[in-house]
Amino acid sequence: MAPSSARFDTLAIHAGQAPDPTTGAVMTPIYQVSTYAQAGVGGHKGYEYSRTDNPTRTALQACLAELEGGKFGLCFASGLAATDVILRSLVRPGDLVLCGDDVYGGTYRLFDKVLREWGVNFQYADFSSSDPAALVPGRTRLVWLETPTNPLLKVSDIAAVAARCREVGAILVVDNTFATPYFQRPLSLGADIVVHSTTKYLNGHSDVVGGFAALGDAAIYEKMKFLQNAAGAVPGPMDCWLTLRGVKTLSVRMERHQKNAIAIVDYLSAHPGVERVYYPMQSPVARRQMSGFGGMISFELRGDLDRARRFVAATRIFTLAESLGGVESLIETPALMTHASIEPEKRRAAGIADGLIRLSVGIEDVDDLVGDLERAFGG
Repeated sequence: MAPSSARFDTLAIHAGQAPDPTTGAVMTPIYQVSTYAQAGVGGHKGYEYSRTDNPTRTALQACLAELEGGKFGLCFASGLAATDVILRSLVRPGDLVLCGDDVYGGTYRLFDKVLREWGVNFQYADFSSSDPAALVPGRTRLVWLETPTNPLLKVSDIAAVAARCREVGAILVVDNTFATPYFQRPLSLGADIVVHSTTKYLNGHSDVVGGFAALGDAAIYEKMKFLQNAAGAVPGPMDCWLTLRGVKTLSVRMERHQKNAIAIVDYLSAHPGVERVYYPMQSPVARRQMSGFGGMISFELRGDLDRARRFVAATRIFTLAESLGGVESLIETPALMTHASIEPEKRRAAGIADGLIRLSVGIEDVDDLVGDLERAFGG
């Protein structure tokens, strides 16, 4: 197992993944098992039931926690399952949660349609353009940030928001799915918890649904670990193994995602059919707190929603599909797909135009990707 002082690429391949002690297998085995033999009552070897713990999941949790610079890590059956456990562990009816106004539609649905019914109060604000001190009142229990956001790629100053959270005693959670720990490490900037949909870049191959949270506070970890076990929304060992395998190439993939994305940003920015392009590299805060900008791009077409529908249906290499972060390129319209659960007036107020198109830029040949977009513009 790699020492914690090892660099990112080495940790991605070795952290939490010592050779199997029984066989010497270099790759972490898939422990496809539900229960474990005990020598006597309570006399187990650290594992008694796979909802509680599984060795393949343990390896993934340790690896991802190391990459994020956290002391603890917990894996879940989806990113939303991770979100649900965080909120249910840390907030209670009557508490105030502040959330960025440009947020994944599934997160909004969970907050507004589920947890609000439980009595939690939610307010939404643009953390990318406002002073955090003015946004976070003293009664705030938790702040939820996506940075970069989904789908407008807005960037918030994590350190500034974290400082304000410390002043008022609020917990700061940062969704780091778009940036990944390769390009951004929120815990080092003051965040309390980092959350991921491992479905996306961490796995990177569009064959797993999963979630993860990294943190450093032992008391919060114990609360979340208890609920992880009690609620049972955990990933299976095959999903954990596939994600571990994906993480080994994270840095290589992220560099190629970014290289392709920057070329496409340049192409779209010069195209007369494009109203506006969104990419984190445009933000001074992003250039300060991120080491790279990733493979997500959003842009607004000149025209209406029907024009956007025709455009996304006309590509042949960019696949019309939800999700993101895989090696293949995807295209979608947030207003009709990933963010359709947000009421139209709230969606537009957050700046998510009806004609907005979101690209998850893959690792294909970039000339083929640009040519595919050029055909769609001509369609």
